[in-house]
Order: sequence, then structure tokens, then C-alpha cells
Amino acid sequence: SHGEKPDYVQLLAKIIQETFDRGGNLVIPSFALGRTQEMLYFIRQIKADDLVHGHDGFKVYVDSPLANEATTIFSEHQYDCFDEEAMDLIKKGINPISFPGLKVSVTSDDSKAINYDEEPKVIISASGMCDAGRIKHHLKHNLWDERNTILFVGYQAVGTLGRALIEGATDVKLFGEPIHVAAHICQMPGISGHADVNGLLDWAKAFEEKPQKVFVTHGEDTVTEIFAKRLKED
Repeated sequence: SHGEKPDYVQLLAKIIQETFDRGGNLVIPSFALGRTQEMLYFIRQIKADDLVHGHDGFKVYVDSPLANEATTIFSEHQYDCFDEEAMDLIKKGINPISFPGLKVSVTSDDSKAINYDEEPKVIISASGMCDAGRIKHHLKHNLWDERNTILFVGYQAVGTLGRALIEGATDVKLFGEPIHVAAHICQMPGISGHADVNGLLDWAKAFEEKPQKVFVTHGEDTVTEIFAKRLKED
């Protein structure tokens, strides 16, 4: 179960505030499609409501070519796909996933330049589990500094660098170099693009004719076994 949905805007604002007050960067490993745009949606509201104090106009870098392409597609299809809350903003002339201070990084030179910006900033980059992509470069530049925060906003599979960091690894290897982990590591609870156990059970119960066989293929071994048992019993 994802549990009760927290107030993501307030939670994210608090993490940004604490990180910036230490003089650090907030690095968010994020899936390029969906999750990155969700983060931009929250940050736009944080900026609009002045929820972060003393760091006016703070910069947010999206450093993922795929995420930037996806964000463009979101904007092109706002009238077909956005929900009521987002449409209310559109009607007021507000782009729900854009704001002052948003910087898009396209080339590898753009990406490298982010690490020369010494002001506290938010860096959103893929991949979400830190096993590939530009995020690894940002971790190399930020993990060793205790002023920084690495915020995970999605599931971290067993065996990934993201999972190792969440489970408290004190040293990791990036590009063959050992990096000591001194940054604050935290995770936003309950944020997921998937239905939880209750959502899946509701879906299974909605069949007019009960399925004869169900294959549970997605998730960690213990979780899939528990879910299969629950499906059988219910």
C-alpha cells in the first residue's frame, strides 16, 4: 500500500529550504517521463506560493534530453490530457510545469556547466535509479558534500545504485572512482506511477468473469508472493 498521500508540495519545500540554508544543492534522480514533470508541477507551486524563503529566484535544472522532450509533449497535449486542477491553471494563463528560474540542459557541455554554478540549486536528472545517464555525473559532484541532499522520488530496485544509497551505503563507485557519501539521502514516500495492492485488487475484482489464472510478474520476490497469496484469498 502506498499509504496516505502526504502533502508533496510542503514536503518538497521543506527539503529545498533546509538544503539551500546549508548552502547545498538538491539533486533529484527522476524518471524522465511523468515523474520529472510531476516535480516541475510541485516546484512551480512552491515558487508561486513563496514557500522557500531567502533564496528568491532559485534555479532548477532539468538535465535529461529525454525529460526535456517529454516536457514539450506534455505542453503540446495539455488540452487533451491535463486534469481539472492543471486545466484551472491553464485557463489563468499559467503553464503548470514551467516557471522563472527553470533551466533546460541539452548538450553535454550544458550538463557539465551545471556543476560550475556555485549557487544552491535543484538538479533533476535521469536515470531515476542512478544506474545510467547524466545523474551519475551529478552524484559524483554532489555526494561527497554534506551540504547537499539527494532526494529519491521513485522506487529503487534491488541491485541499483539508488537502492544502495537509500539503504545507507557510505561509499560508492562512480566511473571507477570511490566516492564517499556525505550528502543527506532522503526519499519522498508514496510517490508512484503504479497502482498499489488495493488498486490492483480493485482492478482484478472488476472482471465480469473471474480470471482463471493470474501471473504476478512485477516487483520483488517477497512482495509478489504476498500479493499472489492475497489475490488467491480475496
